[in-house]
Amino acid sequence: MSLEDYVKDKLWSVLVETVHALPMYPHHKGYVREVVLHEKPDIKPNELAARLGMPLGEALVILYELKNQIT
Repeated sequence: MSLEDYVKDKLWSVLVETVHALPMYPHHKGYVREVVLHEKPDIKPNELAARLGMPLGEALVILYELKNQIT
């Protein structure tokens, strides 16, 4: 399933709201923006989740937001 497929799902907005409530979300997003994407710009959500020990949903939202420059 591609990132765009997840975004089209009717539960995407619920996932985004949940991820934004996670205490580490802002820190994870900053680290991904400043470090991870410079090292591996084409990282997949499952790779990011495994690398940072975060839920797959958080990785999906972070990559989507950074790809689309949503703050």
